[in-house]
Amino acid sequence: MIRIDILTVVPDLLDSPFAHSIVGRAKAKHVAELVVHDIRDYATDRHRRVDDYAFSGDAGMVMMVEPVFRIIGDLKSQRSYDEVIYTSPDGVRFCQKEANRLSTLGNIMILCGHYKGIDHRIREHLITKELSIGDYVLTGGELAAAVICDAVVRLLPGALGDESSALTDSFQDGLLAPPVYTRPAVFNGWKVPEILLQGNAAAIEQWKFEQSLERTQRLRPDLLP
Repeated sequence: MIRIDILTVVPDLLDSPFAHSIVGRAKAKHVAELVVHDIRDYATDRHRRVDDYAFSGDAGMVMMVEPVFRIIGDLKSQRSYDEVIYTSPDGVRFCQKEANRLSTLGNIMILCGHYKGIDHRIREHLITKELSIGDYVLTGGELAAAVICDAVVRLLPGALGDESSALTDSFQDGLLAPPVYTRPAVFNGWKVPEILLQGNAAAIEQWKFEQSLERTQRLRPDLLP
């Protein structure tokens, strides 16, 4: 079982993503343990303050070093972590290969960025991996953390009803997935490709590969060598 600890200043944002669908079922089946921690619980003043002005004078607030240092230290005193991840728009682009790697680990910590960012000393001394889900800025790293957790948890044995399903997802073999169809074979005059109705497994596999290659060349040529 994998354990993922998520550190955030707005824990309520993660209630719904972790309560439903595949992630929710994986938690119920004890395939994965996802624990959300409120960084404000480690603040020392009565206002539970976790942000302050930047020394540079730039607009926007910065997450303070002390409460983050305390919460990471507290969690590390209870168990060892394979990765301490920080969600940031300037991190390494999160991809399927990284999701595959993370799914093989035991304990992961994810620190959600917020405000204008976090005191850089945390990133320099406590973070082992910085991840971004895209070249854009979100209000906070909670949505990015939810994306990372979903991508990782669905790969775990027992998370999906059919474990082979994850192996045929887009990006697992470096290509986009081929088109998929279901019944009825004809709807509104639109027909399912005839080859899928003939039951020739080898021919269907070849068709799927050709479709994946064509779609990748057309939609995501950057994925190809």
